[in-house]
Amino acid sequence: MVLEVIYVVRHGYRSNWVVDPQTGTYTANIPSPTGIPSDPALASYGVQQAEQLGTHLSQVDPPVDLVYSSPFYRCIQTLAPFTNARAAKAGGTTKVTVEPGLGEFYGLARFDHPSPAKIDVLNNHFPHLHAELEPTIVPSTKGESIPQLHDRLAYCLHHLIARADADPSGPRSLLICTHAASMIAIGRALTGQMPEEEGEEDFRCFTCSFSKFARQQGKGGEGREPERWSVESADAVPDVDWRNGNGVRGGWECVVNGDCSFLSGGEERGWHFSGDEAFLADPNAFNDAANTKTTTTGGMEAKGSEGEGGKGKL
Repeated sequence: MVLEVIYVVRHGYRSNWVVDPQTGTYTANIPSPTGIPSDPALASYGVQQAEQLGTHLSQVDPPVDLVYSSPFYRCIQTLAPFTNARAAKAGGTTKVTVEPGLGEFYGLARFDHPSPAKIDVLNNHFPHLHAELEPTIVPSTKGESIPQLHDRLAYCLHHLIARADADPSGPRSLLICTHAASMIAIGRALTGQMPEEEGEEDFRCFTCSFSKFARQQGKGGEGREPERWSVESADAVPDVDWRNGNGVRGGWECVVNGDCSFLSGGEERGWHFSGDEAFLADPNAFNDAANTKTTTTGGMEAKGSEGEGGKGKL
């Protein structure tokens, strides 16, 4: 028995933070539950979205067997309505495995990038979390190029799928909660389809959107095993040969792409790569998302409806 289906969702509307592109100092008007300014909780509207997403996730077929999340607070909080309801129904808890390799993308800034809270801090807020003693891969604090981001997600997925394939309980499905850039990269890595233009709008990533990937018929863990990622050479991401239509571990087909039909607000806060994912040197280049439909956010372009606000990554 091998894994058959991967569900991917993006976190809901979040609270805001700002960053000084000259110094790399992050600040937030609303204190983060973890004490990290760049690790905000969901805004109240995001909580409503998460509840609607949770209802949808409880009805998917096949049902969710394994749950993985980016270690940032807003992703774990987005999963909470679903995992709490499932735990109550089962009379226990639902394990959520926190995986750094599924974390946020900060581009190529000249300063150290934020790291998420440690598992003991997160467990003060979400008691059902689990973290492997050795994370699959950790994003470099020195930043990533767009190709490095895609390779990081492909490498992470390669190992998560292999772990599921080897699980004696025979899980059929895996759920991932992540961020906008990572959700796009996951779609490309699973299908092996990397467009010539990185900013092409291929895989959709609205807030609390839902995507589904099905394993190609008869495919298992094909492909050579990559070298192991090492913290000593964090910037070097081993190649899992996912490009040119190969896909991760045999390849996957996207059967649902960024569905928001279950959300009362529909499609909101879509996002795509702008082509230069580096923090801007001019702090005046940052615009307020509460007042404009298109926001330059640290060199990235966020398109969608107003409401989340924010200067910084989505």
